Amino acid sequence: MREAIGGTWITQLVIIFMLIFVAFLALSLNYTKAFKVKNEMLSIIEKREGITTGNDGTLGIINNYLKTNRYNIMKTCEVDSYGVADLDNNTIELVTNNRKKYYYCIRKIASPSSNHEGKVFYKVNMFFYFNLPVLGDIFTFDINGATGDIVNPADNLIAREE
Repeated sequence: MREAIGGTWITQLVIIFMLIFVAFLALSLNYTKAFKVKNEMLSIIEKREGITTGNDGTLGIINNYLKTNRYNIMKTCEVDSYGVADLDNNTIELVTNNRKKYYYCIRKIASPSSNHEGKVFYKVNMFFYFNLPVLGDIFTFDINGATGDIVNPADNLIAREE
């Protein structure tokens, strides 16, 4: 009887350890994928020197990249940033309330440097799920990043002070 109780306890300990390991593995895989997508978005914005609309613009390239990577996570953005609510329509809209959900958010910020008047940088906010194979989606996390300084960007978005 003593060996049966000890074996059950060890089996439960192994199962708990395996669940923790699978949860950590799922979290790291989802985070790595989202981090890669965020970095690609930032490099597209830097290469195109701002946010331009249309199929050949920055938004069209980013949206096509997200569609090919099956990115479909939506969450609310902070007010006064710009959000993309439809990956098929290459337009960006100003976020005026916290009720509408977006695929990603972009905020244009005037650079604090006084060396050049037209210097800005962009902050990108995107999202990823923490999901487990059996339990499904548990949490949604944000991933943030910023571009380098861009002088005289090719868009007409309003730059905000930070």
